Amino acid sequence: EVQLVESGGGLVQAGGSLRLSCVASGFDFDEKAICWFRQAPGKEREGVSCIGTSDGTTYYADSVKGRFTTSTDNAKKTVYLQMDRLKPEDTAVYYCAGGVRGYYLGFYNYDYWGQGTQVTVSG
Repeated sequence: EVQLVESGGGLVQAGGSLRLSCVASGFDFDEKAICWFRQAPGKEREGVSCIGTSDGTTYYADSVKGRFTTSTDNAKKTVYLQMDRLKPEDTAVYYCAGGVRGYYLGFYNYDYWGQGTQVTVSG
């Protein structure tokens, strides 16, 4: 059974930092894309970042470029999202998702999703 489990969410003041983790199990980590998405109350889900597990290529939404960094530790089958200079508008449930990496790295409807972790940024 494939599982993606997120952790690391919490409450932080604006300008602060959090690091989210996404641990994969039952999942061949080679040649995959692992992405972070978020959904705020009353809003549509949006892509945040993606990383290719084999080549480390990354892709970010414009809204988080320069503030968020995604990385992977393939030995631990874990993808991280380092979030710095957080803003109240970053408040959302953050999900990791994964699947076969396509030619272009992007925010697709991946096969596997985690249950989400809440990030709340107070202003």
